[in-house]
Amino acid sequence: MEYQIDIIFAQTWVDTRLRYNSSSSMPTLTLNSNMVGLIWLPDTIFRNSKNADSHWITTPNQLLRIRDNGTILYTLRMTINAECQLQLHNFPMDEHSCPLVFSSYGYPRDEIIYKWAYNSVATSDQKYWRLYQFDFMGLRNTTDVLTTTAGDYVVMTVYFDLSRRMGYFTIQTYIPCILTVVLSWVSFWIKSDATPARTALGITTVLTMTTLSTVARNSLPRVSYVTAMDLFVTVCFLFVFAAMIEYAMLNYYSYSVRRPPPKTRRMTYSSFNMAHTPRPMMPMGNSLFWQDYEDNCMYECLDGKDCTSFFCCYEECKEGGWKKGRIHVNIRELDSYSRVFFPTSFLLFNIVYWVSYLYL
Repeated sequence: MEYQIDIIFAQTWVDTRLRYNSSSSMPTLTLNSNMVGLIWLPDTIFRNSKNADSHWITTPNQLLRIRDNGTILYTLRMTINAECQLQLHNFPMDEHSCPLVFSSYGYPRDEIIYKWAYNSVATSDQKYWRLYQFDFMGLRNTTDVLTTTAGDYVVMTVYFDLSRRMGYFTIQTYIPCILTVVLSWVSFWIKSDATPARTALGITTVLTMTTLSTVARNSLPRVSYVTAMDLFVTVCFLFVFAAMIEYAMLNYYSYSVRRPPPKTRRMTYSSFNMAHTPRPMMPMGNSLFWQDYEDNCMYECLDGKDCTSFFCCYEECKEGGWKKGRIHVNIRELDSYSRVFFPTSFLLFNIVYWVSYLYL
């Protein structure tokens, strides 16, 4: 990331060649910018700057003062575009320290040493700042030594501590994702035989989460690691997708239980009745209900031929020997289980998520 800063850069040093005998009325000489090129200046550079511009309107924004003991004060107003490396693992709850690094370009530590003056770093009134996504937390300055093949250089750094504001991302991403997940739970209160309604609701919420995920990724730089927002959106997508899969399981197993298994019965014929009258059946939803289905299914269930899975809908199946080591789940109550499991697990996820990223 690049940030732009407008600074007044002040440097003070002593040049004994510029000492002069002064009267009490003129201990300091204030010179214009035309005299800047006639004296020695430190070759200070900003190491992490992309570009920098000095201000020349209406006159060069430079100040040069020389005291009678040879102390020189030189200030320059400039606008700098500097680079700031961001670690977006906690985005959008991230905090950053953006540096402004400067040092001498050609003079090593043996020839020139930079030191901070007392209260040398100050900021202007923050109401004139243009930080739309960040809050300014403070600044700090450090001094380091950079070792290179050309020598050791004194490096001065000012860190601007920033904290990202979450208001925009809360409104644009977090709240819509939470509402979409809650909307997907509405299907648990819709009858299981209302296939068009529950399928349309599931597909709509899945597509909505896909759109929100795409919009969320467009609001931050392309990084190869997972950010906090990516994690939240992905988990919300999994909850919505799981709600749709829950109905698919419910519909499949309900249809499997309702449909009677094919049976081969030995038919008895008489000389007076040579034709077998088929059993009456009537459609119910997308399955068929046989009037004598319960008797047949109970017979098969008790016979140990139908209850070979983890799901059984008849009380008689609970006591068989096949039950040992198995978990009994009433498939018809899957919606009731989901009404408790999905909200509870999503609430626990939110507690862990927000506590981890905001307080740990």
